[in-house]
Amino acid sequence: MRQERNNIFAGVDWILVFIYTVLIGFGWINIFAASKTEADIEMLGFSTKYGKQLVFICFTIPLIVLILFFNAKFYEKYASIFYIISIFSLLLLFPFGKEINGAKSWFNFGALGLQPSEFVKACTALAVAKLLSDRQYNLKLVKNQIKAFIIIFLPAILITLQPDAGSALIYLSFFFVLNREGLTLNYILFGITFIILFILTIFFGTITMLISLFFIISIIVAYIIYKSGKRFLRFNWHKIIGIYFVVAFFVLGTSYTYNNIFKQHHRDRFEVLLGIKTDNKNIGYNSYQSELTISSGGFSGKGFLKGDITQGDFVPEQHTDYIFSTVGEEWGFLGSTFVIILFMLLMYRIIYLAETHNNKFGRIYGYGLASIIFFHVIVNIGMVIGLLPTVGIPLPFFSYGGSSLWGFTILLFIFIKLDAHKNYDW
Repeated sequence: MRQERNNIFAGVDWILVFIYTVLIGFGWINIFAASKTEADIEMLGFSTKYGKQLVFICFTIPLIVLILFFNAKFYEKYASIFYIISIFSLLLLFPFGKEINGAKSWFNFGALGLQPSEFVKACTALAVAKLLSDRQYNLKLVKNQIKAFIIIFLPAILITLQPDAGSALIYLSFFFVLNREGLTLNYILFGITFIILFILTIFFGTITMLISLFFIISIIVAYIIYKSGKRFLRFNWHKIIGIYFVVAFFVLGTSYTYNNIFKQHHRDRFEVLLGIKTDNKNIGYNSYQSELTISSGGFSGKGFLKGDITQGDFVPEQHTDYIFSTVGEEWGFLGSTFVIILFMLLMYRIIYLAETHNNKFGRIYGYGLASIIFFHVIVNIGMVIGLLPTVGIPLPFFSYGGSSLWGFTILLFIFIKLDAHKNYDW
């Protein structure tokens, strides 16, 4: 193994850096388009959204240099410390956080606001990589699975309590990492099954779902007994009864949670999304305007600063969570495809490099990074085009906001540092 060189840029994957730069640059262009109307005469004035975003982008340069300055081993050695500090930062939000839109998710430092949850993702990815890369760790053991679940879900629970359920959902992406490292696929399949049951229960109602599932399970059991004989029923009757109880408990629990714990605006979003009711003026206004904006762009778009819906400021929060609608209107299908391809190339490159790592820590962290980006892109674009409910998840490197930009920059460049030194002695 070679010794690490002193040049902090030695071994840097410039393909990743290039994709990162293009995403940030194109993102800023669209932020400019989405927020230009607020101060047309203040070209690049720092009081505007696009001016502030330019400042945030400039601050990524010293941040990147700082990340690359430290030895790659530094991030593995102190992963647990970073994680503990990040959990502490989430706890401090409850007494000291600033409430914005009903959630205590921000620290306010004068003119600067920081959202800790954007930085906790990197710390959690480091902690998961640290745990799973331990030579004594066997993910097939239930007690070890519980350790991983605690690391993943502790920040998710604290973020949910802010409450910021959208940001908490991102932590489900770590199941892709666990699956890559040997966790049975059953966890993901069970999760998908319960999500489907949750949606069907909301759509069809509790009684209809209970009756339907009773008949479906009974038909499946009858078929298995027909094929295997009565011997199957004799030895598995308790499992069959257990399935009935678990399904019934989940359906009833979903109904109770939906009607008694979810707030009305959450229920409204689900019902609008599922087509149970139509509301294009209130709760469904954002999604409706976003879909209308994207569809109006056609194949090649209306042109930069020529999107009348975007320039008319008809889409709320268009510079943040709904920034992709600006791409759809002004750059059309071609521009939207270009952005999606950029993200696909970014994730492919990360996974490709992660698989070349001799060090297990770097590989696991790389998969954590790719999974987080994948989840963000799928949920954000799905939300903007009306396939998913509005949950307030930014588009990585693209949406307006310093915390989001810096959080993803830290995530990416820690991996770039780990990758740069994958062939050196740590």
